[in-house]
Amino acid sequence: MRQIEPYVLEALPYAPPGAPANCVPRLVEHDRLQWWADAADDPATLLEDFLARHDLPVRDLTRPGTHPTGPAPGTVCGAAVFVSAAAGARMAGAPTGPASPAPAVPDLAAVVYRHHDHPTSPTPPGRPHPATPGWHLGPWTESWTPHQHADAVRQARHAIAAGDIYQVNLVGHGSAEYTGNPLPALHRLTRLPGARYGGILTGTGWAIGCASPETLVEVTGGTIYTRPIKGTRPATGPGRRELLESAKERAEHIMIVDLERNDLARIARTGTVRVDQLYTIRRWSDLWQAESTISATPAAGRSLADLLRAVCPGGSVTGAPKLAALTRIATLEPVGRGASMGGLGWIGPDRLDLGLTIRTAAADPDRIHVWAGGGITWGSDPAAEVAEAAAKARPVRAALAGQPRP
Repeated sequence: MRQIEPYVLEALPYAPPGAPANCVPRLVEHDRLQWWADAADDPATLLEDFLARHDLPVRDLTRPGTHPTGPAPGTVCGAAVFVSAAAGARMAGAPTGPASPAPAVPDLAAVVYRHHDHPTSPTPPGRPHPATPGWHLGPWTESWTPHQHADAVRQARHAIAAGDIYQVNLVGHGSAEYTGNPLPALHRLTRLPGARYGGILTGTGWAIGCASPETLVEVTGGTIYTRPIKGTRPATGPGRRELLESAKERAEHIMIVDLERNDLARIARTGTVRVDQLYTIRRWSDLWQAESTISATPAAGRSLADLLRAVCPGGSVTGAPKLAALTRIATLEPVGRGASMGGLGWIGPDRLDLGLTIRTAAADPDRIHVWAGGGITWGSDPAAEVAEAAAKARPVRAALAGQPRP
């Protein structure tokens, strides 16, 4: 069985997701936390306690620290953090769903980095990573057929008609065997256009590569932000017009905006939740997507654990009401969401920034795994939903295979 070696900057120069660019050449791993969803611990408390032990200001979001300029060797820079959808469901008190098809990947990981005095030479951010000798990606095996996916959409519509839910996100999964080193392939994925949360996180026997454009949660300058994306069309002129004019997409999007306003209100100072931008069209790779920005001021004493319990899993990949949608997801999806539909990013002294792990792949010692899906409303057409999920997965799979970008 192949083993993916843990991430060591000197040996494998990929920047940790979200790390300060000027610090990356001087970062080394200092400590690590890994947790799987079959453990009894509360993941939100476990993560907060771990980061607090390294003097990161996670006990009170209204009292951020500062990132020093010219930090001394040995000082902690921050932590790369991954929270899976299953961990988020546990935090929300909902079913975690079927087992992950990539059980080597933890459901919670935090890697604390410190500065050292011997700079390395990481791969420049703009340099594409070519396919490496010996790299081969086999054919994709799907966890459900298009017919089974369409049938799940129909079942979701029946639940909506019955009043059990208003909207639910359905996610499919595919995997492929590989030979060679998967990390350059994951790096190619992180370079897709619009990948605001492009990054790689690894451990022994696993790796996650992310090209997400979507903010799960950001805390900076005393303000919390979330930026849900909901609504997708091909990145063409007609596609943009269709997305702007679609009553179905706009209604679905606004339901998620309302859900995430309510999520932030759970930890916000009264009267501070606001929608700063609504239904803005942005481009990711070869797709147009609709994005909104919601912000709030955290209430005094609210901690990282409080924040994660409020926003995880992200509303745009669950549905509304969130707990009812998560319960429905657990019965409709054939395999677990693994590394997808969770959060990946950076928590430092002065900021917290986690992207939603859409457009994300995971490698275990044997296979590469990719997930994709979409939101289902009463107005959803099963065939169109199947096609949308395939369109979202296509650039990810092409990048992993080393094929030209759309």
